[in-house]
Amino acid sequence: MPWKKITTISIARIGIIAALYAAVTFLLSAISFGPLQVRAAEALTLLPILYPEAILGLFLGCLIANLLGPFGAVDIVFGSLTTLAAAIVTYHFRHSIIAYLSPILLNAFIVSLYLYAFFRIPYWPTVLTIGIGQSIAVLALGVPILRLLKARQDRLGN
Repeated sequence: MPWKKITTISIARIGIIAALYAAVTFLLSAISFGPLQVRAAEALTLLPILYPEAILGLFLGCLIANLLGPFGAVDIVFGSLTTLAAAIVTYHFRHSIIAYLSPILLNAFIVSLYLYAFFRIPYWPTVLTIGIGQSIAVLALGVPILRLLKARQDRLGN
């Protein structure tokens, strides 16, 4: 993992992020799964910009959410790994626009690919709809959350 020292705060942050991701996905489950989705919990995918431990929290939260989702093992494995990959890319490119684009593009292309491969849901329309949903979650919800947390960090000197 990208951090050197595991602290009580980082463990707590992992748990909080995982729980928030899973809870928001379940609360909004009607719009959180499938080819037409706005998974609001994906707003949290920008957190690795500030907190490296968010990588693990996002992966665990997505895994928990997908365990009870309608697409079964396919989504549990590939959806969770896609979120993990996006979180890692977001962390490594945290000073670049790539950090904001990775959760949008990886989910749009990879989730659409396995929905097509396993369920024959049309690929390109699904890339478009998942990309739009991800853009809403990441840019309209995630960016303001990130700005608030960054301002708080700056105020507290963290």
